[in-house]
Amino acid sequence: MSAALFTSDVLTLDTDRTVREISAAIRRHVFNNLRRKGAVIGLSGGIDSSVVSALSADALGQDRTFALLMPERESSDDSLALGQLVADKLQIRTVVEDITPILEAAGCYRRRDEMIRALIPEYGPGWKSKIVLPGKQEHDGYNIFSVIAESPDGKQMRARLTPEAYYGIVAATNFKQRVRKMMEYHYADRLNYAVLGTPNRLEYDQGFFVKNGDGAADLKPIAHLYKTQVYQLAKNLSIPEEVQLRTPTTDTYSMNQTQEEFYFALPYRQMDLCLYGRNNSVPVEEVARAAGMTPEQVQRVYDDIASKRRATRYQHASHLLVEPVAEIDHQ
Repeated sequence: MSAALFTSDVLTLDTDRTVREISAAIRRHVFNNLRRKGAVIGLSGGIDSSVVSALSADALGQDRTFALLMPERESSDDSLALGQLVADKLQIRTVVEDITPILEAAGCYRRRDEMIRALIPEYGPGWKSKIVLPGKQEHDGYNIFSVIAESPDGKQMRARLTPEAYYGIVAATNFKQRVRKMMEYHYADRLNYAVLGTPNRLEYDQGFFVKNGDGAADLKPIAHLYKTQVYQLAKNLSIPEEVQLRTPTTDTYSMNQTQEEFYFALPYRQMDLCLYGRNNSVPVEEVARAAGMTPEQVQRVYDDIASKRRATRYQHASHLLVEPVAEIDHQ
């Protein structure tokens, strides 16, 4: 690809055609391959789950699309409202399941707080927290997470995470994604439906999901689409503007936290261009011009993409066997 041709337009979709193709694939997989009667989606009020819900309604029908709204005590204030707004617009069935009691029983909050207190002893009831990365454009080294804690009176403290604390906090918060997926499969089993996953290409490629949590699904309809392209589909599918304008969040920690802070260290538009560039061997100079970055910054992102692929290989891996077992013929 010549330098003159590489622009952000490489990510522009024929949205009508893309909707038709994905809808046809959903019908084929759900009805023929999976032999299920409909689909369950965990609807968070974010752009990805909203688009998947709309695609399911288009493919299978409103009466065969079932959305689960699963808030907990640290969810963003607007997640439930936006999820319900999307469901009402699509006219699909919904159930609200507050997963707070399950998380409390599993020790999700307690286990996380113990890890934070090991670094910030003052951390206690009424405090909020999140973990963050340094920005990739300014940072040229190892990705070292920090925890930011906020006291009830608004005072913030920051501490660099030790490996033990980082893994402990992540292990505790992963209860949230796994409990939600457990609930999705409960309703899928009850209705004889399939579970549709919601990762976009950026999240899927870079391992931004919890194994056996939000990474589990029977079908992932938008995993081949860059997040920029998911927003294009959202406009085509008339997803409410409030959802389209919402900043992508993790909705995992008690403090407001963007995906950029937690994992990607760049806005998704720049990350998409860098991921596309690396996937298609585009020189860093060309990507830099299109993304409004320096070649050095793009190279750091290229290196980070490769690093995350290596680090998250486990999350993509299927189960292992000691010896091969012949495939079972289910025909």
